[in-house]
Amino acid sequence: MFRFNSKYCYLAVLLFLVETAIAIFLDDRIIRPLVGDILVVALIYCFIKAFWRIQPVPAALGVFAFACVVEGLQYLQLVDRLGLRDNRLIATVIGTTFDSKDILAYAIGAALVLVVEYRPVVFGR
Repeated sequence: MFRFNSKYCYLAVLLFLVETAIAIFLDDRIIRPLVGDILVVALIYCFIKAFWRIQPVPAALGVFAFACVVEGLQYLQLVDRLGLRDNRLIATVIGTTFDSKDILAYAIGAALVLVVEYRPVVFGR
């Protein structure tokens, strides 16, 4: 059911800005690939929670599944098959290189989201 939640919206915007900064300013082997993939799960989760009333576990698992599907599309080289490698936005959003370690990062991201959601101290529940 639709319900706007400003807390999650602000978090989604903040995470989007952090992800954008990582994509623009970092080209390393740890933060951009690992932390970026962990944070993207939290970003999508917060976006979903900003607009829909959904329990944390199904939302986190859904985001994890979605991320795995996108990684699978990278394995199938979707960007190249569609001739979109030169489109920087599409290539960045979908990704161009499959890496099985990304799936681990997505799982860590989903787990961290659930840890934060179920810690009463963090969100004052």
